[in-house]
Amino acid sequence: MQVFVRPEALAEMREACRWYDERVPGLGTEFGRAVAAISAAARRPDAYPTVEGELRRVLLRRFPYSIVYGIDAGRVIVVACFHHRRNPKVLGSRRTK
Repeated sequence: MQVFVRPEALAEMREACRWYDERVPGLGTEFGRAVAAISAAARRPDAYPTVEGELRRVLLRRFPYSIVYGIDAGRVIVVACFHHRRNPKVLGSRRTK
């Protein structure tokens, strides 16, 4: 299945990479590799739990983040790179369409 990353999710990923690199050089790169876990969702999109309506999440290893996605028109659509301390109600405004 094809993966499409919404602009706001991409911005969140980039911001997290920058933040981690500022703390420990190279850690942002490791975060980026962890984000690549979304490829597993592309192979088995229904395998991950729902979190908000039709949205699902992939937990990142080693980092307190989830990749939140939906499935629409045969595509995995990433709507958020979500830190676990954020208020989950903000996901209610994110949709795949």
